[in-house]
Amino acid sequence: MTDKSASYDVFVIGGGINGVGIAADAAGRGLRVALCEMNDLASATSSHSSKLIHGGLRYLEYYEFRLVLEALSEREVLLKKAPHIVQPMRFRLPYQPHLRPAFMLRTGLFIYDHLGKRTTLRGSQSIKFGQESVLVPEITKGFEYSDAQADDSRLVIINAMAAEAQGALIMTRTRCINARRTDGHWEIELENTETGERSLIFSKAVVNAAGPWVENIFGQVFNAKCPQATRLVKGSHIIVPKLHNEPEAYIVQNSDNRIVFVIPYETDFSLIGTTDVEIDGDPAQAKISDNEVDYLLDITNDYFNRKITRDDVVHSFCGVRPLLDNNETDAQAVTRDYTFEIQTDRGALPLLSIFGGKLTTYRKLAESALKALKPYFNSMGKNWTRDAILPGGDFESMEALLRQLAEAHSWAPDQLLARLARTYGTKSFVMLAQSKTIDDLGMCFSDDLYKIEVDYVMDCEWAKTVDDVIWRRTKLGLRLTESQKKHLEDYISDRNGRSVIMDKAS
Repeated sequence: MTDKSASYDVFVIGGGINGVGIAADAAGRGLRVALCEMNDLASATSSHSSKLIHGGLRYLEYYEFRLVLEALSEREVLLKKAPHIVQPMRFRLPYQPHLRPAFMLRTGLFIYDHLGKRTTLRGSQSIKFGQESVLVPEITKGFEYSDAQADDSRLVIINAMAAEAQGALIMTRTRCINARRTDGHWEIELENTETGERSLIFSKAVVNAAGPWVENIFGQVFNAKCPQATRLVKGSHIIVPKLHNEPEAYIVQNSDNRIVFVIPYETDFSLIGTTDVEIDGDPAQAKISDNEVDYLLDITNDYFNRKITRDDVVHSFCGVRPLLDNNETDAQAVTRDYTFEIQTDRGALPLLSIFGGKLTTYRKLAESALKALKPYFNSMGKNWTRDAILPGGDFESMEALLRQLAEAHSWAPDQLLARLARTYGTKSFVMLAQSKTIDDLGMCFSDDLYKIEVDYVMDCEWAKTVDDVIWRRTKLGLRLTESQKKHLEDYISDRNGRSVIMDKAS
């Protein structure tokens, strides 16, 4: 079908963190925005990260001072914008004299403390590990510094919600199959990947924020050659039952000069990663290898008293990062910085393509992207996202939010309210608005997953499948049994079936 009224200023391809960040920023400047994602939001790289908002301490070794400065500054911004899903965390760096010398670590941490504006986080310090240490006895010294942990996929979701609140159209399960300049506009052909239905929309500008597929989009959608070379680097992680009861994360060094994070995760687990393995082919087919699992197990066992094996791995994942090819031979040395390419037709109808980038700097990337597009939109508004609180983040402190939730819903279990607060922030009040007793939450799928939450993420957060619910809207996939997942799948299938019938009837 063709709808001439479906005309936009900016059309974004890709529902990862960069795509939704640009969509939200552009919509908030008064532009008409539409975004398409061929799968679910955050279904690729943006849900398969190390779940950190950090400056990138190791990037200092490669003299990436601009990137580290920007990331350190954004760390403070995001702690304020989304305090429910971005929270401070202390990191411990065990000292191994045969790897990096102490003076190098001290110098790096000094720069890390002072390069960016640090207002809420504590600075670094030297520490000693005693008899009660979770580390092997040979390690007696180390350092400690601050960064932040985040729920990466939820950061994508709430940015998409912010974009929608500003008027953007967010289309999931929608593939862009062709885009061409014609008659003074971009003509864009879309396909609903569930129904096969095709439609045309029109735009003045297109943004290629397809992440690992950024090069593929050029050939498949624009019938053109990609202007930049990228390298696809796979970063894999494993999740095991928690290695210790300490609140701190650990950053450990390996003899190959790489570092690996061991991070407290979802209360009862430890998240271990990442690797850097260059890949070819379809990013969607990338999987963690046996060698990567062994690598992560080995380095963890080198450092920690508690030893783990393959049998301890409860979940694993890998994300493919589209990095700029800066001619480095070693994948870990490839820059994590980003760049843009703008191509026009006689100075009009721009195509802005994004190469590189990282979770922490998505907001600045979006701001820079809008700066690059400003010459084509005289009416574009000013920068606005730095101080704008993301959906659910409008509360004074997590303690105050939990207290308010408990007062409003004293009948609800504390564990449930705590998880809802960390996941949805003040949107928890919206979800629970009509609930007066535990029975009002509806069907129970697990210890604390109820129908009311499933309905909320399907109605308000674009969730359509079990994986959308238990991995990208929540992390309950770590806890649900197979029978519980089947129960949830049956409910979602029935609900989707009813939704289709209702849509057709209306």
